[in-house]
Amino acid sequence: MSDEEEEMEEQQAAIAGIGTMVFGKWDATEVTCNDPGLAPYVNLTTIGTPHSGGRHARLWFGKSKLSIIERFINSLMRSGKYAGKKQHCAKAFEAALDIMAERKGENPLQLFIDAVVNAAPCEEITRIKFGAVSQPKAVDSSPSRRLDTAMRNLAKGCAAATAKSTRTLTQGIVSELSKASEGDIASFAVSKREEVERIAASAR
Repeated sequence: MSDEEEEMEEQQAAIAGIGTMVFGKWDATEVTCNDPGLAPYVNLTTIGTPHSGGRHARLWFGKSKLSIIERFINSLMRSGKYAGKKQHCAKAFEAALDIMAERKGENPLQLFIDAVVNAAPCEEITRIKFGAVSQPKAVDSSPSRRLDTAMRNLAKGCAAATAKSTRTLTQGIVSELSKASEGDIASFAVSKREEVERIAASAR
């Protein structure tokens, strides 16, 4: 095989790999989602910087085509002292993945997906009105809503870990995701899931 053919093969391999390396470091192709309901909505493909500029906003179910990494970063900067600081949140999340990989010795994207699965509630309650009486009723959550709720609670837990303390956002993300990936009740997101499902069980 000539040198030119080898170069062509390397270029084709590089092109085929576009979108599978998150932050150019972590391979998303080896990550699995153990929840069959959430799996179709978990999109790990990303090209370069996770910043789409809101191009998905007006599409029907456009958020399902958006990288889950960018969706989580957007959740981190939704409110509070990190509101609007997307670059800061993106750098903090990247640093958190590095720390988790160093500590656990495995792909941090898998830990992140495990945390999302453990934080996604299967049931919640709605209120149904019978005449003048309003009663709580347990209902199943749709997969898209489960994913939204999980990421919102994980982001809240990460931000809350830095409140009234000297911990940085990176340390808050590492703490919350590590606990949630193990299903630890000390995690804010996992405790919220347990609370919602307990209330739903009592309203069946």
